Amino acid sequence: MDNNRLDFSGRKVLVTAGAAGIGLAIASAFKDLGASVFVTDINPDAVQAARDAGFAAAVSDVSNEAQVVELAATVRSELGGLDVLINNAGIAGPTGPIETLDSEAWKSTFDVNVHGQFYCIKHLLPLLREGSDPSIINLSSAAGRLGMAGRSAYSASKWAVIGLTKTLAIELGDERIRVNAICPGAVNGPRIEAVIEAKAEMLGRPLTEVSDLYHRQSSLNRLVEAGDIADMAIFLASSMARSINGQAMAVDGNTEKLY
Repeated sequence: MDNNRLDFSGRKVLVTAGAAGIGLAIASAFKDLGASVFVTDINPDAVQAARDAGFAAAVSDVSNEAQVVELAATVRSELGGLDVLINNAGIAGPTGPIETLDSEAWKSTFDVNVHGQFYCIKHLLPLLREGSDPSIINLSSAAGRLGMAGRSAYSASKWAVIGLTKTLAIELGDERIRVNAICPGAVNGPRIEAVIEAKAEMLGRPLTEVSDLYHRQSSLNRLVEAGDIADMAIFLASSMARSINGQAMAVDGNTEKLY
């Protein structure tokens, strides 16, 4: 493998929800390969920690279009352009049978998981059009290709991300702006622990039992790590993926059923 193809020196990358968890793993991977990385996050403390770690960073709620407009101006000012947009921001949404779900919680899930990606793409596209080998990577989920009982808001929103990805890959293809999605399985960390706890409560089953199901739902019988998602993001944004467009790349250890 030509390691120069993984040299991101001079490349400019924005990672939403990039100050913690999967987003921070992605941002760190790009930074380690020489990219200038800007992270945005809704958590002010996480943003400050990112700044302390050497990232350009700003507090922003991607579900608020006005804040995304401001973010785009800040990225132009601080990075001087943009080559790679990582739409990582997302929330788990409510858990329960659909008739029990709160309508506002359902709407909030789409506001972040779908509308947030729309706003970021819409308002950062002018920068990407000026960029070098521009690429958009949207975070979907294994729940974006499989049904997930009790998680209808989350699953539906992540299916919508796949539709957005495939449509924009066609729409922007003539401009050589590639658009792909990553579909993680259950990723080790606090977020999946909260999901497992909510699912155990919904099912009325012991937490340890439901946790074991999640840990063993892939053929590899283990959770995905945030670094695995970062590796896929690096690949998709690199020249090695120059002909990969409109794809939903599963990083889930071969998950065939979600619990």
